[in-house]
Amino acid sequence: MLEIDELLRKYYGYHSFRPQQEEIIRNVMEGRDSLVLMPTGGGKSLCYQIPALAMKGTAIVISPLISLMRDQVEALQANGIEAAALNSGNDLTEDTIIRRKCLSGDLKLLYISPERLLNETEYLLKSIKISLFAIDEAHCISQWGHDFRPEYTQLNILREQFHDVPVMALTATADKVTRQDILKQLCLRDPKVFISSFDRPNLSLSVKRGMTAKEKQKYIFNFIRQHTEEAGIIYCLSRKNTEKVCQDLLKLGIRAAAYHAGLNTTERNRAQEAFKQDQIQVVCATIAFGMGIDKSNVRWIIHYNLPKSIESFYQEIGRAGRDGAPADTVLFYNLADVITLRSFAEESGQKQVNFEKLDRMQEYAESSVCRRRILLNYFGEETACDCGNCDVCESPPRRFDGTIIVQKALSAVARAEEKIRTSTIVEILKGMPSPTVRRFHYNELKTFGVGKDISTQDWQDYLLQMLHMGFIEIAYDQQNVVKITQQGWQVLHGEMKVQMAVIDRNTKENRPRKKRDLRLEIPSIHIPGIEKPEGVEDPKLFEALRALRKQLADAQGFPAYIVLSDKVLHSLATIKPVTVEEFGMVSGIGDFKKQKYGETFTELIRRYK
Repeated sequence: MLEIDELLRKYYGYHSFRPQQEEIIRNVMEGRDSLVLMPTGGGKSLCYQIPALAMKGTAIVISPLISLMRDQVEALQANGIEAAALNSGNDLTEDTIIRRKCLSGDLKLLYISPERLLNETEYLLKSIKISLFAIDEAHCISQWGHDFRPEYTQLNILREQFHDVPVMALTATADKVTRQDILKQLCLRDPKVFISSFDRPNLSLSVKRGMTAKEKQKYIFNFIRQHTEEAGIIYCLSRKNTEKVCQDLLKLGIRAAAYHAGLNTTERNRAQEAFKQDQIQVVCATIAFGMGIDKSNVRWIIHYNLPKSIESFYQEIGRAGRDGAPADTVLFYNLADVITLRSFAEESGQKQVNFEKLDRMQEYAESSVCRRRILLNYFGEETACDCGNCDVCESPPRRFDGTIIVQKALSAVARAEEKIRTSTIVEILKGMPSPTVRRFHYNELKTFGVGKDISTQDWQDYLLQMLHMGFIEIAYDQQNVVKITQQGWQVLHGEMKVQMAVIDRNTKENRPRKKRDLRLEIPSIHIPGIEKPEGVEDPKLFEALRALRKQLADAQGFPAYIVLSDKVLHSLATIKPVTVEEFGMVSGIGDFKKQKYGETFTELIRRYK
């Protein structure tokens, strides 16, 4: 049996694991349950695919969408790995072939929907050797998750029926409450929880406030001109906006298609396939265009409207730059979006939860502190430095020493035993004898009235900044009370100074940011006896390689990124390997692709040089 690092090199072409991947893999190979949180594009799939290859039997992967299963299976088969999917998209013959492969032990990974899993439990699954269960998009099981799906709630049957098979739950977006609910719902056995960094430094973050529809249209057109031939997604709140934005782009000569739940299945599949195959540049979509997108060369995301939650927003922007190459994200935001989303939340079955999540999304959009810090803090990851790759960092607000202001607010929270909401904090600081303040005798606290000199609106802004910087957090499962974080206690105890943003409510900017020239880290290749310089990327060679990749993909009916990712093409255009052996040493090229494509790509590079 090959060691896991050799499997990584042989099938995926990587020479080292990303942080935590190896520990997660070894944990499941020891037969233990686990919950894995990694951002989109962070390498979650490898965490169950490598042990599936290393262990005896077939790994069962529970996935919510047919399109997502198809993408995963195509990618595995393109790496020379035996994989298949059981879903309603198959005919009887396909299902029969897949079952026979499972029974004979020829399949290493079987993808299946939660509904189909329940039907197959007593028959197929109990007749084969199962190495592990991997539950992808595990946030769908939780009522607190942003994409709750009732069919996921029956997956605790895995622990009941298959006692000795390790279960791995994986998701890219789950806050603390959702994580606990996933563990509870799945009845995981002494699980180990792995929380990877949610930081995606290759994604730029930008927010545009208060634009009219005409201003948005002009901005989008200029933005796409800066991203020539680069694939992107425009997310819209309504079907009507989706159609309108798509029509506007088509009139401007931009290859685009609309995607929403109002279209029939054939129309949606046609749009999705055209996007995957790079036949169109832009998809204008509602959130219906979601988890089924595994396209690694999406280079930008625009949110035409405010998303309903940070989880949704983070997952949607995560569809850009999955290959690790630079990608841009832009969020349009205005009051009309908030009114619409609040009406949706009011009518939902989880009104209070959805209101709280929308509040946090609105706070992100209105923030004057580093946007990446807000996202990381939301998922429980504290960071002490700004990112340098968001609009706030590039045009930073003026700062001042706000340590005393923060200490006053934290003192109010602490003296109220962390049992108050943000509105009550302001009432205490302003010395306002509201019914809540009087009922709980908060007017007797030493901090009552210590912030009279600051307006209510400014206190609300400062509390938002504290929330974004990770000094406080909202426990929305405990009636939205405010809790002090570890960093917050350090500030309160005088162990840490705080720089706060000067409040400026009149900022507006309507032009696209100049595209940043972020350099990819290209691992050099080392051949015994030969020194291969790192080199400088040749843009014309990159375009020639991209055209060749498209030609090869079209001939096989594959999306282009399945052949080789954009990041691998950038590496080839930098390193310029001229032999098949050198080609196979480029990061991201495994043995199967080396043999299949090596001569074709190196011949082009030799001709070019």
